[in-house]
Amino acid sequence: MHEQTAVAAPKPLLRGWAHLVSFPVWMAVGVALVAVANVAASGRLLLAIYVLGTGTMFGVSAMYHRGRWQPQAKLLMQKFDRSAIFLAIAGGYTPIAFVSLDGWVRVAVLATAWLGAVGGIVLHWLPRVPKVWRGASYMIVSWAAVLVFPQLAHGLGAVGFALVLAGGACYTIGAVSLATQWPNPWPRVFGFHEVFHAFTVVAAALQFVAITYAVVPQL
Repeated sequence: MHEQTAVAAPKPLLRGWAHLVSFPVWMAVGVALVAVANVAASGRLLLAIYVLGTGTMFGVSAMYHRGRWQPQAKLLMQKFDRSAIFLAIAGGYTPIAFVSLDGWVRVAVLATAWLGAVGGIVLHWLPRVPKVWRGASYMIVSWAAVLVFPQLAHGLGAVGFALVLAGGACYTIGAVSLATQWPNPWPRVFGFHEVFHAFTVVAAALQFVAITYAVVPQL
């Protein structure tokens, strides 16, 4: 009953606009970063994975939230929207882990991030999966490196690590806002979902600065 009510409810006027605006901006600065970064081919590939992951999240979200979809198509687009978030998370981990971690620790973190992303995507496509499991899957993948924070801090430096941590915190705060549906400042214009989207944009910007400042010079 709750899902049917949510589908029927009118969207806030600004639903999806944050990601619609962010998508072309992100792709422009992301492609520029990949193109002009003074890195080897392997480093360029790592940056491309990162840029495409977050770009996919913004692009799919913009299509889903701004489009007018029939019920079945809307459910399908919702699954793509939720799945794209995992690509952004794992894609962000990829260049960071490569420059700041070594050996089995690097392998473990990347495996956790990408296998967790695949598992999270599968959970969102399977029927009758408890909502709490789907929500928990985002947190698990997002904080896959929590046990190796000291190594990350050493590899990224204080400023780089602080920026990455702040970005992760923004993603988490946004996710909590979405899950609790609070705050919901202007339900007809800018509601709790828009708060979530705003935090994802800020988080992506912080992570971009971190990667440009602390990761690219080491690739």
